[in-house]
Amino acid sequence: MSGRLLPVLLLSLCLTVGSVQSQGSSQDAFIIQYLERRLSQMEVRSQVDGVSVRVERVERELEYLENKIPTQTDIEIEEALLEQQIKAAELDQLKKKAKIKMEKDCSAALTQIKSLKIVKKVGDTSGSWFRDPSEGSAKVYLLSGIRNNTVLEFVSLQSFAERITTPPAKVLQLPFHWQGTGHVVYNGFLYCHKADTPNQIQKVDLLNGTVVDSTLIPGAGHVPVYGLNLNTYLDMAVDELGLWVIYADPEYGGNLVITKLDKGSLAVEYTWDTQCRSRDAEGAFLICGTLYVVYNVHYGGRSTIQCLYDIHDTIHSVESPVMFFPKRYTSHSSIHYHPGDKQLYAWDDGYQTIYKVETRVNDQTTAEYK
Repeated sequence: MSGRLLPVLLLSLCLTVGSVQSQGSSQDAFIIQYLERRLSQMEVRSQVDGVSVRVERVERELEYLENKIPTQTDIEIEEALLEQQIKAAELDQLKKKAKIKMEKDCSAALTQIKSLKIVKKVGDTSGSWFRDPSEGSAKVYLLSGIRNNTVLEFVSLQSFAERITTPPAKVLQLPFHWQGTGHVVYNGFLYCHKADTPNQIQKVDLLNGTVVDSTLIPGAGHVPVYGLNLNTYLDMAVDELGLWVIYADPEYGGNLVITKLDKGSLAVEYTWDTQCRSRDAEGAFLICGTLYVVYNVHYGGRSTIQCLYDIHDTIHSVESPVMFFPKRYTSHSSIHYHPGDKQLYAWDDGYQTIYKVETRVNDQTTAEYK
């Protein structure tokens, strides 16, 4: 019975009952009782019909939800697939890490910073200078200050050291500004932190000064890489294994992080979180995949290496003595290692300085490569 007919029928029955009650005969009384029972039955049926409609609606909604909500089996399958994907990603990272280790038979470990040579004093109190470590290159590069778009190129170290440079330095004007003192040149390409960006590295062809590639370093650029060099957020480095970037990550207590980059594509090959703090650090460099962090004091003092991190996990800070730089009570704004001549090129309060280093063969690393 439809909902619209039921009220009409109930009204009609009520009028009939009223009419019969006025007659008052025994037969009429029977009819009245009959009609009252029918009215009661119809009211109950109406309620049941309403409940039935609601039940059907709930059943339809439950069926819809069952189709939308995955079963426990589906959830277990998805969790297993996610776990499999995570393991595959971890395995891929381990393969990359192993490839980095096996790339070259590099087993040198730093034992001493032997001597100091002041080559020249030119430019601002902060800056960076270095040689291109690629084989066969003798060129020297100088980037003065903490923000500029100029790169000076010298044909050799001897030419740079002369009071009157012969031939004159080549002045390269870049189409953007760099910032900090963490630049390097590798195979004729400049790798530097682009100014006004938190973590963008530019790769520049120094033959024509054009940008050939760029990348963003995840997690970098939130805080200065070294507590004593507040204008440098990304520090590029080159060692026997290739191109690196060093930075500090606040998510790891501000400790230093090292990332291996592909020098061609700038793709991230692997990243290591170290236990070396950025606080009181003034610089760092890598030798054969080992990070050496240089510490000092705010007013300038004797620089020391107090923390190291070896990606091969064969050299540990607790087993290595503190290494002192030759006495010169100032501070460094940049330190770059040259894997070819085993020297450090440092910018020391406006002085371009060279430190010679001594290394030993790390027997554990050598055994690992065999």
